[in-house]
Amino acid sequence: MLPVLIDIGANLAHDSFDRDRATVIGRAVEAGVAAMVVTGSTVADSERALALCRQWPERLRATAGVHPHHASGLTEAGLPALAALLADPMTVAAGECGLDYFRNFSPPADQRRAFALQLRLAAERGCPLFLHQRDAHADFLAMLREHPGPATRAVLHCFTGGPAEAEDCLALGLSLGVTGWICDERRGQALREAVPRIPDDRLMIETDAPYLLPRTLAPKPAHRRNEPMYLPLVLQETARCRGQTPEAVAACTTANACRLFQLTLDNDSNLLI
Repeated sequence: MLPVLIDIGANLAHDSFDRDRATVIGRAVEAGVAAMVVTGSTVADSERALALCRQWPERLRATAGVHPHHASGLTEAGLPALAALLADPMTVAAGECGLDYFRNFSPPADQRRAFALQLRLAAERGCPLFLHQRDAHADFLAMLREHPGPATRAVLHCFTGGPAEAEDCLALGLSLGVTGWICDERRGQALREAVPRIPDDRLMIETDAPYLLPRTLAPKPAHRRNEPMYLPLVLQETARCRGQTPEAVAACTTANACRLFQLTLDNDSNLLI
């Protein structure tokens, strides 16, 4: 029997899935991925994510937020629309929000302002956080220290840092989401060293589809689109790095996702409404 998995971060509203989204979801379920959290990165994108959840309520839930790339577009005036999305019972977390100084598609000052707005909103709504950080470790931690309540119910998705960064995040109470980055022998060494240090109750796994196709996938496909059916590859490499069985890692990561996002699976591994 396949282990029951939850993909905590899949961009299923992405247009690369428009032609075959139902098939993609079906393949994921066949691979043991019982549930997927659809990432929202703008207000409009979050609305699309929620629309997908209404089509597949037994498989999908959504986050609602504004990614740092789009931070310049979030103002106080836009918060009521975001608050309404967070109030939807299909929304399980606020985000994807945080800081990304790698590309600075929005200026850092705008990123910090938008992140602060969303941290405040999450605290007011009592929502878990779905976080993003790239090349902004110090500022990211400083802002979370200013909002200690939300930080204790949060996952830093697509964590790619090394042991020191992991320890900093764990000290704040964050959980860490591991993607196919761990399957990349070129870029993933620091993450491979960090993953054994993550406590069982703070670890989650995700694909970040359609991005980060695992390099351990064989044979190599002609395309580069990732999808949730490949989550078992992330599971296997994570288990190998931790010296655990895939079944043990599946059990803890699924339990952690259910706890953080308040998900309940029935005996047939369907999400309960």
